[in-house]
Amino acid sequence: MENENVGRSIPRIGEKAPSFRAVTTQGEINFPDQYAGSWVILFSHPADFTPVCTSEFMTFASMEKDFEKYNCKLVGLSVDGLYSHIAWLRTIKDKIEYKGMKDVEVKFPLIEDITMEVANKYGMMQPGESNTKAVRAVFVIDPKGVIRTVLYYPLSLGRNFQEILRIVIALQTADAFSIATPADWQPGDDVIVPTAGSCGVAKERMDTKDGSLKCYDWFFCTKKLDKDTIFKQLEKK
Repeated sequence: MENENVGRSIPRIGEKAPSFRAVTTQGEINFPDQYAGSWVILFSHPADFTPVCTSEFMTFASMEKDFEKYNCKLVGLSVDGLYSHIAWLRTIKDKIEYKGMKDVEVKFPLIEDITMEVANKYGMMQPGESNTKAVRAVFVIDPKGVIRTVLYYPLSLGRNFQEILRIVIALQTADAFSIATPADWQPGDDVIVPTAGSCGVAKERMDTKDGSLKCYDWFFCTKKLDKDTIFKQLEKK
């Protein structure tokens, strides 16, 4: 009964990311303070030397430069120890070839969390999954240290890292252009303009004939936002 509530507290979107200091494969970090001014993805994995986690770390490390283009840094975590982390990452680089990826060097920090202090702060220990393994959690945190997206996957399910990159781009696009993104949005697709806040604005939008907006009804209007404009704005930051 004593451990029944362990891991159930989950930081919410819009809240400040819980702070912590930790030892990592890249030295000690002070999170999220030392990442102020950058986007950051904090993600957990269940254990070192496991196949799903190995495929994920190879994929994330191979995509690190894609995230860097959008001022986004990566930080991993598991409840294994530092020496286990180091041995596992060396094994990935020296021995594992997967989907054309080989000699993959993981350069972003991997947190040692033997005490599960960080995992519990972020609700990564999920009842019904395991008492000793963090689920596959993903926190997208903005330059002000505010949580903007939270994803949770069970232990058995590998993540879609292209989707995580899409989330970062979509969040930054929404911030930069004051829009929202529709289902399955990709850069270059039409975006959603804020819903009309008055009857006058609603009528004006529905009567617009210049092609700047496409209104399906008064509350649902889209406009074009080309890929080059997005990338030029986001990648210069």
